[in-house]
Amino acid sequence: MSPKSVCVYCGSRAGIDPAYAVDAHNIGAALAENGWRLVYGAGDVGLMGTVARAAQDAGGDTFGVIPQHLVDWEVGKTDLTTYIVTETMHERKKVMFMNCDAVVVLPGGAGSLDELFEALTWRQLGLHSKPIYLLNTNGYWGPLISLMNHVVTQGFADASLLDYITVVPDAAAATLALRDAFS
Repeated sequence: MSPKSVCVYCGSRAGIDPAYAVDAHNIGAALAENGWRLVYGAGDVGLMGTVARAAQDAGGDTFGVIPQHLVDWEVGKTDLTTYIVTETMHERKKVMFMNCDAVVVLPGGAGSLDELFEALTWRQLGLHSKPIYLLNTNGYWGPLISLMNHVVTQGFADASLLDYITVVPDAAAATLALRDAFS
């Protein structure tokens, strides 16, 4: 059985709460310590850079994918185990998703939301069965969770939509959930 890979979607900024960077560091280190490969957006800024550096510092395998137009903006991290430059954002997301066994979403902005909802929609449509974890550092994703419940209660999605995401409070809980999923 080949080692597992975890795709981490997260911000290219650090955000205002220092706890975001703590969880980013802890999830990066945990992936390496468990022998899981980090798959992520190949940036060396914000939470992305924190996750990658922590995984590298702990001896982990890193697989980064970045579109050409973001190489300078997100500071493409070329010292990864695998560094792939794509032509488009769509290609980036596809390569990242196709090379993982699970998804963990840390705090982030529109890009992280885009990645989350694409993976969630594909799951809802039966295109994959990979687990999706929403790392809810200090309640960051609370408004999103409320919105998703609203979508269901207003009849725009079946309640099963909520079953496709597992909300975890921190990196330690995400690590335990991944161990369960991979066992």
